[in-house]
Amino acid sequence: MPSTTVTVGSAVGLHARPAAVIAEAASALSTPVTLAVAGGEPVDAGSALMIMTLGAEKGASVVVESDDQAAVDQIAALVEKDLDAE
Repeated sequence: MPSTTVTVGSAVGLHARPAAVIAEAASALSTPVTLAVAGGEPVDAGSALMIMTLGAEKGASVVVESDDQAAVDQIAALVEKDLDAE
């Protein structure tokens, strides 16, 4: 299964706004995507609430995984981006 590890780029981590943006993008995909922090259980990237439970702060490493490499790339790019700056 394709996966990649990226660094959280949002200034205050994956809180409400970045989580909502990521969840909206993941929900629009045709394949499930999960996010996980080191030592943690993967969560559904299509759920903002589940993303926030990761407790991923700026600079944290997050593993993005899916059956579709394009989906991994798309969601990974959002996790790396500072979604608070938009």
